[in-house]
Amino acid sequence: MRTPKSADTPVEILPVIRDRWSPRAFSAKLVTNDLLRKLLEAARWAASSYNEQPWRFLVATKQNPDEFERALSCLAPANQQWARHAPVLVLTVVKEAFSHNGSPNRCGDHDLGLAMGNLSAQATAEGLVLHQMAGILPERVRELYGVPDGFHPMTALAIGYQGDAEALPEGWMKDQELQKRTRKPLRELVFTGAWETPYFGD
Repeated sequence: MRTPKSADTPVEILPVIRDRWSPRAFSAKLVTNDLLRKLLEAARWAASSYNEQPWRFLVATKQNPDEFERALSCLAPANQQWARHAPVLVLTVVKEAFSHNGSPNRCGDHDLGLAMGNLSAQATAEGLVLHQMAGILPERVRELYGVPDGFHPMTALAIGYQGDAEALPEGWMKDQELQKRTRKPLRELVFTGAWETPYFGD
């Protein structure tokens, strides 16, 4: 079922991709542990180079207020403003080297992205929304959670149910929540033969 934030695509794509978006307004409804496990199981089955699965997740929920506040404190202040209303926060960490030979894994961040794609699709299918964030305090994550050398804190995400945009403060945050979703056209992203020679002409 299409929503006001469903993407307007020139070709048909899967609903879990079309309908996924990144709100900042969350309702107070809690996410059950069984549902959260589904999302993380979907992430577990993402593809990764050499099947390394370099992602690690630090999970905090409103059901454990102290743990939630610990995770919240690892976000950039601007993200703390709205993310405090989400029922689930997750901090992501990436392993930097391959287990089988110890060499640097230059695809680790990419593979975390694949896991997040799986998690996002599963969340959308379950009627949840999530917002991923680059704005974290990596050294605070490392300190509070004892993240060892060889791993780097990468991103965070807020997970929950759609809230009311009118609850957001006036300004850019509410404006982004209400505006239409857009993307660059394929001609600016997909090339053939030479750089910036579009594969698709439209």
